[in-house]
Amino acid sequence: MKLLLTSGGVTNPSIRSALEELLGKSIAECRALVVPTAQWGHPMCGPESVRSLIAAGSTSQSFTGLGWASLGVLELTALPTIGEERWIPWVREADVLLVDGGDATYLHHWMRESGLADLLPSLPDTVWVGVSAGSMVLTPRIGDDFVEWPAAPDDRTLGVVDFSIFPHLDLFPTNTLADAERWAAEIGVPSYAIDEQTAIAVVDGSVEVVSEGQWVAFEA
Repeated sequence: MKLLLTSGGVTNPSIRSALEELLGKSIAECRALVVPTAQWGHPMCGPESVRSLIAAGSTSQSFTGLGWASLGVLELTALPTIGEERWIPWVREADVLLVDGGDATYLHHWMRESGLADLLPSLPDTVWVGVSAGSMVLTPRIGDDFVEWPAAPDDRTLGVVDFSIFPHLDLFPTNTLADAERWAAEIGVPSYAIDEQTAIAVVDGSVEVVSEGQWVAFEA
């Protein structure tokens, strides 16, 4: 897959340009599936936040409201009950998966349970756009600070990339640079702290930071 890992979505022209480069065509020509599943695992999310995401409301203009040719919903918790013969073609026909935030460990669980995690290696041309937990789920670990789902066994996630992500830099009182430095010292792998104006593009193992804001890279 081609990855665009963000904290807050497609929030500025630089990130939008990077997205269209990954897609190989304009956003208006692309079929998108949005994955809201991570929201159900986070105590700050629920029916209203999911509705706003799917309805492309004012909080989703940098994500689901970008002007996609089509926009569908892929709810991972439903997939095990309907059979792969139904949902796998939906994923293969999509140009982009828009994977929203919430709790990354909950999303990790349902990516495994649904079978989507196993499908990812067979989607070389599909673009994954993550927001917050939707980006963090592809990393090796998220750190205990970001685990909100009570049933999570630990902070491990998929490990598709070899670095971790500290999102929402300076957006919340608990997401300061000092918090990021402490988190990075404990995480044990290379990592990035990124704000809402920053994204990390990954193609064939090549990593590029795209930013009109603030970000910091930490060694392991």
